[in-house]
Amino acid sequence: MRRREALCALFTLPAALLWGCGNDEDAVRVDLSKREEPTLRLPPKAITYAYLPQYAHTVSYERHRLLLEYLGRATGLNLRQIFPDTFEEHVRMVERGEIDISFSNPFAYIRMARSGARAFARIIEPSGKPDFKSQIICRRDNGALKTLEDCRGKRWMAVDPSSAGGYLYALGEFLENGIRRRDFAEISFAPGPGGKQEKVVLAVYAGTCDIGSIRDGTLEILRGKIDIGQIRVLAESRAYPGWVYAARAGLAPQIVDRIAKAMFHLSMSRPDDAVILTTAGMRGIIPATDADYGSVRQLAEKLGLDTLEENA
Repeated sequence: MRRREALCALFTLPAALLWGCGNDEDAVRVDLSKREEPTLRLPPKAITYAYLPQYAHTVSYERHRLLLEYLGRATGLNLRQIFPDTFEEHVRMVERGEIDISFSNPFAYIRMARSGARAFARIIEPSGKPDFKSQIICRRDNGALKTLEDCRGKRWMAVDPSSAGGYLYALGEFLENGIRRRDFAEISFAPGPGGKQEKVVLAVYAGTCDIGSIRDGTLEILRGKIDIGQIRVLAESRAYPGWVYAARAGLAPQIVDRIAKAMFHLSMSRPDDAVILTTAGMRGIIPATDADYGSVRQLAEKLGLDTLEENA
């Protein structure tokens, strides 16, 4: 019985298929020899942008978020901020082509320039000038520290071996006053990734070191986080060219040009632009060339940086 039902079903199937095609419908011929491969649409490659990690990643993000949003609108480019953990990692990522647009201090820049990175812009600092200084700080109540000479035999915490305002400008100031590295009881650097400027101030505040070196402007950033009235600026270095924007080797010139023009268009005279610039810790962005950093190279030679570990 089951075999008979199966045979009936088998013979009635073609009839059912034929019934589905009406007499008034044309057959569609399919040419299976022609095939079209589907195209995978990838999003445009992002232009990577990185801020040398002198502050915590959250601070770096918040300071530059509005600027990147503006640059994206103004250029039509897809820009993405990335966050190296250390100064050294930032430099290496530029050398490997993983960071397209670098915002860094001058010493980091002259290292990256060896791999072909080139300056195209620099900032007007919050002071209103295109340069900045190192500040040597101590606790206000430390009566043993009145002049640079008093720093001999003391514990010094700096930001990073590659930090301009946080170490090297201060080191240059000490050398000009006859104080060498061996004259300190200890020179240490802020531990861990990011947030290094804050860590130096906090170490001085807590008394875990006698003096610290930071870039000017850092204390204002920390206002409200600690009682900066307990911190005293013992001395300042001479001024050197400010922070620099550099494009990695091989980045298309037309891309750099679009970004540069958008940067130079920002003005403190326009309220919306003023918010972007002030949030980023600057008052403007101006053109720059590699030659602008000659004085930094002279200081690097004076300090013998090629013989220092992590600066070779």
